[in-house]
Amino acid sequence: MGAGKTSVLGEASDILARRDVVHAAIDLDVFGLAHIPSASSNDGVMYRNLQSVCENYTSLGVGRLLLARAVENHAELELCRSAVSAKDAVVCRLTASVGTMEQRIRNRELGVSQLEYVARVAELNDLLNLARLENFTVSNENRPLSEVAYEILLKAGWISDGHPNYLEKL
Repeated sequence: MGAGKTSVLGEASDILARRDVVHAAIDLDVFGLAHIPSASSNDGVMYRNLQSVCENYTSLGVGRLLLARAVENHAELELCRSAVSAKDAVVCRLTASVGTMEQRIRNRELGVSQLEYVARVAELNDLLNLARLENFTVSNENRPLSEVAYEILLKAGWISDGHPNYLEKL
């Protein structure tokens, strides 16, 4: 929370679109925004929603998916991989200091759950540190958004040029 996943997702999608790379970009948290009976799991519904959307994209010839989500453990990662039928999945951990992430949450979440969300930042960061699910990390602190997105796409192997003036190549 507060690492910038949604913002970087949008920027990475824009970079790919400018290069005419067929893809879909999905903020997975949006698929789980619901209040449903306690017998059901928001995460279960979220992954079923993801599976349906991926089937729709696949039918249109989309073979690359960018997903934004804080995946907390191996079981959740496998649920995600299964939902998207991923043969090759690359996990990037977007990082920033806990203080920066907390401030971003304070600025973004202005509603009734703000204090809970801010408190969750450090807890989630600790969980992700223990889980170590990422193939690589990218810092999203005190850097231009385009630079962060470009680095992720480069490390993931979705783009190949290492041109230092990355914005000139867009």
